[in-house]
Amino acid sequence: MKIYVFGNLWLKEDSLPLKLLPDLKKLFPKIEFIVCDPNENFPPYGEKDLIILDTVKGIKKPMILDFSNLESIKSTPISPHDYDLMFHLQLLIKLKKINRVKIIGIPNVISTLLLKNEQRKTYMDQMRGLIFRLHQ
Repeated sequence: MKIYVFGNLWLKEDSLPLKLLPDLKKLFPKIEFIVCDPNENFPPYGEKDLIILDTVKGIKKPMILDFSNLESIKSTPISPHDYDLMFHLQLLIKLKKINRVKIIGIPNVISTLLLKNEQRKTYMDQMRGLIFRLHQ
């Protein structure tokens, strides 16, 4: 499985996917994480089902989103690529260059979830669960 990772280390609010990457690679050694720029030759030729790890403004916890979920999130773009990415993905789907898109969305603010037994579920625990679901 391949997961395309977007982010920008120069923008604090868009850097989290890249900062989490070393830990994700250790947790999931069989998954190929590919850091790329969505505006440069993306997706690679022949890739029809995409999984993307990116910051999504307007969500409160990590979640798996498909293209229809993204259209319903009311938020403003974090960086200029956000404008282009949505348009680019819409165009690729219309042209039947890709079949589907799953985005592992990370909020631009790190949080922990308080569980019923008052233990905290860390951010990496949340990410592990999402990626594990996609990997099955």
